[in-house]
Amino acid sequence: MTTEALPSRPAPHVVRERPSLGARIVTLAAVLLPPLALLSVTGVLWGVAVGPVDLATFAVMYTLCGLGITVGFHRLFSHRAFKTTRFMRAVWAILGSMAMQGPLTQWVTDHRRHHAMSDKAGDPHSPHVGRRHGWWGVLVGLFHAHMGWLVTTKGLVRAERYAKDLYEDRMIRTIDRLYFLWVVLTFGIPFLVGYLAAGLDVGAGFQCLVWAGALRVFVFDHITWSVNSVCHMWGRRDFETEDESHNFWPLAVPTFGEAWHNNHHAFPGSAVHGLGRRQVDVSAWVIKGMARVGLAWDLKIPTEGRMDARRAHAPDPAGAAAPAAD
Repeated sequence: MTTEALPSRPAPHVVRERPSLGARIVTLAAVLLPPLALLSVTGVLWGVAVGPVDLATFAVMYTLCGLGITVGFHRLFSHRAFKTTRFMRAVWAILGSMAMQGPLTQWVTDHRRHHAMSDKAGDPHSPHVGRRHGWWGVLVGLFHAHMGWLVTTKGLVRAERYAKDLYEDRMIRTIDRLYFLWVVLTFGIPFLVGYLAAGLDVGAGFQCLVWAGALRVFVFDHITWSVNSVCHMWGRRDFETEDESHNFWPLAVPTFGEAWHNNHHAFPGSAVHGLGRRQVDVSAWVIKGMARVGLAWDLKIPTEGRMDARRAHAPDPAGAAAPAAD
């Protein structure tokens, strides 16, 4: 099955509005508080107050909430790359919300707008638009694409053309209204795990909250923001696209396959981003696993012919993407 491109032009009617005060406070908290937790970990707790429960909870929460973004917010809701049951739509929407990257409808609206205007005026987080020349311009562009856009252009556009399907979904609207509950859970679950595992020890609960809550949000946010910044500056381009998207293999595993970004921009509707035989794509494995047990269907994957038609004229022989199995 071939991919379906999202609209390449902005909607004719766009309503600009500031995100709610609460949503902006959560965004600032997600940016500012985790680094403080990191400082406390490295300066006070490292080698003193960390145990296997903290690290295991970190890994589990990182994986579940991270896949909530990559499988849920991105491939399912933003690009409709596959279909699933209503129950699983709710699960992915909640897990993605627990990553603290904003409510689902806002995330999808910003991301679809990014694809509609990728690396052109109107792209909410391009490192190239309006960039000055020289090394300083590169740094400014990277900072904006990485995290500066969170307080400048995030959530400033609401357009029915970008996310009408989600705004009309009552379940999704309800999950969005409960966004602060998911934020509480993303910290409350690690606290509860640490508290119970240590025999009702409040100190152990806070210790696990720091590692598997705040520090986990910090690490995952910066890893995924790097797709916006690094993957639009450096890497390999296996396919011809009208933007500056690149495949950057060092980020492939921690982003669960999102760093095959040139592949994604060439085929935005594809459920699989790692189109090469050695391109690890954990999110695609999860989606295909769901399909095997009947929880996902209508997976969109580009055919060999479509990929051949979009390949770069002079790809690196070692990095050219191989056909994906349908």
